[in-house]
Amino acid sequence: MLQLPKTCYIGVALAALATPTCASEMFANDSPWMLGDWGGTRTRLLEQGYDFTLGYTGEMGSNLHGGYDHDRTARYSDQFTFGSHLDLDKILGWHDTKVQLTITERHGDNISNDRINDPRVGGFTSAQEVWGRGETWRLTQMWIKQKYFDGALDVKFGRFGEGEDFNSFPCDFQNLAFCGSQVGNWVGGIWYNWPVSQWALRVRYNLSPTLYAQVGVFEQNPSNLESGNGFKLSGSGTQGAVMPVELVWSPRVKGLKGEYRAGYYYSNAKAHDVLKDSNGQPAALSGGAYRSSSSKHGVWLGAQQQVTALASDHSRGLSLFANATMHDKKTNVIDNYVQAGLVFKGPFDARAKDDIGFALARVHVNPGYRKNARLANQAAGLDDYDNPGFLPVQDTEYSAELYYGIHVANWLTVRPNLQYIRHPGGVSQVDGALVGGLKIQSSF
Repeated sequence: MLQLPKTCYIGVALAALATPTCASEMFANDSPWMLGDWGGTRTRLLEQGYDFTLGYTGEMGSNLHGGYDHDRTARYSDQFTFGSHLDLDKILGWHDTKVQLTITERHGDNISNDRINDPRVGGFTSAQEVWGRGETWRLTQMWIKQKYFDGALDVKFGRFGEGEDFNSFPCDFQNLAFCGSQVGNWVGGIWYNWPVSQWALRVRYNLSPTLYAQVGVFEQNPSNLESGNGFKLSGSGTQGAVMPVELVWSPRVKGLKGEYRAGYYYSNAKAHDVLKDSNGQPAALSGGAYRSSSSKHGVWLGAQQQVTALASDHSRGLSLFANATMHDKKTNVIDNYVQAGLVFKGPFDARAKDDIGFALARVHVNPGYRKNARLANQAAGLDDYDNPGFLPVQDTEYSAELYYGIHVANWLTVRPNLQYIRHPGGVSQVDGALVGGLKIQSSF
């Protein structure tokens, strides 16, 4: 039996400083898992088609200055992820077939809710993206995927969210405006991002080695959002379907990776007008119900491109990104959103796996929705923002974030960050907020 060197046995308190000597041991810097390779068991299971993961994301936010409530405090929210990925080609001989099962658990509090935003209307972005969709356990992924025609056709079926395949974007920033699928952040009533899942089918066809088209059909069922329905599998409560289509191009420019996305979504479920009643009059004045629309739709564009590399090391260098979404003005609170930023990986030779990120975002409120708020205040005879019954008029929210990602080990990254939110919730009367954050990402 192989005897491991004593230097492989390092305590968690020394993990950040330890020299990588044995990736199979607990807390080794160069291991992908904090708990090690279990004496080689994990590697053997992976070779046989079994991959098991336990992940943790924790986020802290503190209101350093400004916001709706200037009383300084801090909030913490987190998420545990338990996943298994099965390669059925290796396990059962099913050609090009994969299965994914993931369960998540979230809990904690968000500084945006009670310090940054006016609670009468809430906000749009979130200083702690991992907070949301309830403090509960959820079946987040349960799907099977198979490829056909030498990999040209890729079909995926089961329970998952739209943002897993469509309008996808990394989630290294802590502010929600720079994390994950942005369509789901602005039409969250129909497009459910992680950790919510629903029954879905996604079909992808590779048009070339660098270009593919995909289309999906996702169950639109608001009951899936409820905390008590984290493991619901029935279709009761389904109101329709969300159907996204997307074209994704992944070129290499001078050997550097890029990804460009363009997509459209359509929902055939009924949606409510943000301003008018069934007679075409402002519902806030008439007192009637807001009229129904037979559909809801929108488009998105996204781009990520690495533009520099350090010598021949393409894992280090500067990457630029930008995203934009546009939505149905009749039925959606947000009519458009834009975002842009940069990430520099490996900024220093001594810290080749660290990264620095900076981004800006603008969230714009539908003019019809703003008009509805003004008319609601007019009907109530209110014009004083400080009156508890006044409905704040929302317009445009701006967000910025700067982070430094410390690669402590292959299984642990810590990202301290500073965020600035101007007009939180799009309410001009709310002071701009400076938020100090800390994001922890770990794999056990």
